[in-house]
Amino acid sequence: MTDDAFVPGENMGGRRFVLATDLDGTFLGGSEEDRKRLYDWIEENRSTIGLIFVTGRDPKFIAELCEGGVPWPEYVVGDVGTTIARIENKTVEPIITLEEEIAETWNDGGDKVRAALADEPGLTLQETEFRYRVSYDLDPAEFDHATCDKVRDLGFDPLASDNRFFDVLPRGISKGPSIKRLVSHLGVEPNKVLCAGDTLNDLSMLECGLPAVAVGGSEAALLDRVAPLSHVYIAKGVGAAGILEAVAELDLHDTPEG
Repeated sequence: MTDDAFVPGENMGGRRFVLATDLDGTFLGGSEEDRKRLYDWIEENRSTIGLIFVTGRDPKFIAELCEGGVPWPEYVVGDVGTTIARIENKTVEPIITLEEEIAETWNDGGDKVRAALADEPGLTLQETEFRYRVSYDLDPAEFDHATCDKVRDLGFDPLASDNRFFDVLPRGISKGPSIKRLVSHLGVEPNKVLCAGDTLNDLSMLECGLPAVAVGGSEAALLDRVAPLSHVYIAKGVGAAGILEAVAELDLHDTPEG
């Protein structure tokens, strides 16, 4: 049952703990039992726990997911960091002041990117149209890594992750800079945050200096990059179990027994 004292989005700076989590493989990862344990714990402690989704997923997916029983976040860093939004009446509402730099940097670049990469091998354009990014499904057997140089020459940043996805992002914009911008905007003390992820598109978030966890089952390339970072905890528990493991190990909040 949701904490009766909880008012979504209010007093994030006063919460004991804020979870900033990726979805696929992380918040949605692990066993059904582990996910239920994590979700029930969040709902029972809403007045002391803040919840932010930091994901490559778009607002429509997030709304459908939460209508299906996953805890609603209070804020969203979506679209691989190119959306920064608040949840208002179960709707994802972009925070315009936090997205100004993202929009300016992107400069309506979608058509330019799609035209330049139309014939690149190993890339299949995703049907969803995003505001400040272009995304593709990636075939690693066909992909030409020179495509990354082409993207940089266009003035954008390439991001390949999980050996399945390829994103073109505004230069300098990704999950890490956007979650730091949101945390600062909300007045949350950095040491109260836990960033959780499992693939290379979470790398900038795990590298950004906030306390972080790479959950069990993470992409090997991500683990190689974060292993030297003292602020990143490497969990054994997969997905949801890894999040609770890190919360307990880093003493960020009381956790459920069992």
